[in-house]
Amino acid sequence: MASEVDDNRGIQNEVCDSGLGSHKVADADLDDDGRPRRTGSLWTACALVITAVIGAGVLSLAWSLAQLGWVGVLVLIIFGIITFYTSNLLAECYRCPVTGKRNYTYMQAVKANLGGKMYMACGLAQYSLLIGLAIGYTITAAISMVAIQKSNCFHKRGHEAPCEVSHKPYMIGMGLFEIVVSQIPDIGEMWGLSVIATVTSFGYASIGAALAFSTVISGHGKRTSVTGVEVGPGITAAQKMWRMFRAIGDMLLCSSYSAILIEIQDTLKSSGSEIQVMKKANMISVSTTTLFYLICACFGYAAFGNNAHGNMLTGFGFYEPFWLIDLANTFIVMHLVGAYQVVSQPVFGAVESQMRRWWPRSKFVIAEYPIRIGKKNFNMSINLLRLTWRSMFVVIITLLALALPYFNEVLALLGAISFWPLTVYFPVNMYIVQKKISRWTIRWFGLQSLNFVCLLVALAAACGSIEGFAEALHIFKHS
Repeated sequence: MASEVDDNRGIQNEVCDSGLGSHKVADADLDDDGRPRRTGSLWTACALVITAVIGAGVLSLAWSLAQLGWVGVLVLIIFGIITFYTSNLLAECYRCPVTGKRNYTYMQAVKANLGGKMYMACGLAQYSLLIGLAIGYTITAAISMVAIQKSNCFHKRGHEAPCEVSHKPYMIGMGLFEIVVSQIPDIGEMWGLSVIATVTSFGYASIGAALAFSTVISGHGKRTSVTGVEVGPGITAAQKMWRMFRAIGDMLLCSSYSAILIEIQDTLKSSGSEIQVMKKANMISVSTTTLFYLICACFGYAAFGNNAHGNMLTGFGFYEPFWLIDLANTFIVMHLVGAYQVVSQPVFGAVESQMRRWWPRSKFVIAEYPIRIGKKNFNMSINLLRLTWRSMFVVIITLLALALPYFNEVLALLGAISFWPLTVYFPVNMYIVQKKISRWTIRWFGLQSLNFVCLLVALAAACGSIEGFAEALHIFKHS
């Protein structure tokens, strides 16, 4: 592991030097790299990070805490600290320290510092995770829309009523809506959507936490323990271990946003201090999300104890007030619409950039057609490549969601597998190369120790996720 980094230590200067002399005096509407002027700020970066990080998975943290017990609180905090630290290391890799040349994507940063082989490995991990998240968000949004219909049914017909509803029409509806929203050109122009998604994520997380808190203070909280679910009738020691590993995997997935950090950083205003601004965004975002995770996990666990549901709002841990449950699930859907775009935009950008390199003069690829209604021109345009490619992407994602109703278990596996390379391995080793940290020094040893420990945790979480996937597949086949 360390030898690969040392072998590639000279790659950084070679790649960065290729950008020497490429800087020109920027026009009024262009940045120093000749691209349209960036307008992002600290707060838009925070909104994008929180949109990506606080997913509906926050509502499953009570189940995760039930598997780990109150010890899981410490695990959540540790993961938050690791994410914050390694995200700051990754933010350092946005610009080449020699020339100031930008790396526009995570993959470019890896290529500039670690070379072509690591570039390919990074792309496989990054895009597998992002595509997997898009599928998972489609499934989760459909589950929340079904939960709204079920909640109304239970309210009218009683909690024992057979309120069966198909998820498929809602997945198709989510796909159709995402085709429209996907026409937003790039991640830098979706700050409005990300703000809405951020507000709604706080909305449903707050409702879930408030309902759980009201259950606790009313005296209806269930039994909890330091180590969580106990071995005994209904659960073996092996099942307990696998569930603990799955819970760790869920926490890892909730903690990581490294796959899109560089892309978010590339939206910030060109001030020469993008690294410091991104570090502040990391601090605010990780602190905020970790606090919300702790609130939701602790109140949910205190309310339901070791029998906590996989999702407090769609697993019907709560039935009343039904209108508040409906509102929370509506917030989940609104948030997932934005989160879907945040994780899809890097995929869109990668394909479209390659197309522009292959066919730089094709009108199909580069022409923008302004949208006009009546005599007014709106600040929007249609690009034929964007329209066709992104629509195809959403259709494929929707078809995969329809075909894989148990995909959330696969997503937990993807999260466990991708956490180590994207959140720890690449940031740590790029930082070692950039700062020219010598092998076997105390600093090098500390960074590689963090690397190795996180690898072991990720492997354990992956094993738990594989077992969970096999169990879900068995249940699905016999249902």
